[in-house]
Amino acid sequence: MKNTRRNFLKVAAVTTLGVAAGAGTAAASYLPHYDHMTPKPEQLKAKRWGMVIDTRKFHSADDYKPLIEACHVYHNVPEFSGKKEVKWMWLDSFHHTFPHAHNEFMSEEVEEKPFPLLCNHCEEPPCVRVCPTQATFKRADGIVMMDMHRCIGCRFCMAGCPYGSRSFNFQDPRNGLKKENPKYPTRTKGVVEKCDFCVERLSEGKMPLCVEASEGKILFGDLGDPNSEVRKALAENYSIRRKPDLGTNPSVFYII
Repeated sequence: MKNTRRNFLKVAAVTTLGVAAGAGTAAASYLPHYDHMTPKPEQLKAKRWGMVIDTRKFHSADDYKPLIEACHVYHNVPEFSGKKEVKWMWLDSFHHTFPHAHNEFMSEEVEEKPFPLLCNHCEEPPCVRVCPTQATFKRADGIVMMDMHRCIGCRFCMAGCPYGSRSFNFQDPRNGLKKENPKYPTRTKGVVEKCDFCVERLSEGKMPLCVEASEGKILFGDLGDPNSEVRKALAENYSIRRKPDLGTNPSVFYII
């Protein structure tokens, strides 16, 4: 029994290394529906994409519902509850969102408001480093991607992400759809998924859905361009990020 188990582990280790070694071409084999390997004339480009959420313009959870619904409906995010919940964008309290930014005499208005959470598309993403197959990788423009065809469901990326921004499909996600959007592919059981900054819309010259639905309350642009709208907003307003002390350098900013 011990010898059999030892041999199995050896084979598993060699297989994992082999997959990882061949994963250097992950970007080339990425889901074809994104078509980001073939730039289009109308494609929006940036040195490093970033998002600025002006929380002063949102007053309750109801204000965020249209944003979350637009994201989840378009991307075929299933509706499951409890531990099997799948989410790309969701809400949480101030203390859970910014656990290291507590102030003893903080404004009750800020402390009691809900805050939107999503993938932070970190400049130094730990999820990319721990993925054994490069199913998760970072594009040149800073967007952290998920190739769900390469995902083996190990969930290392979920363990590596300090923001809880990834969801695992414990069951067939198609069973959680009220209505399927044929423009976006559905997933299978056993893969991880998350926000991708709507790369398929960027390739068509469109803004991410949550940005579009926010009607100006959320800004999206090039953090690498000092003249961009997001950089100007950050220069003119006080903003914070989630767990910046971890060194991940998140690309999502919150104006408080």
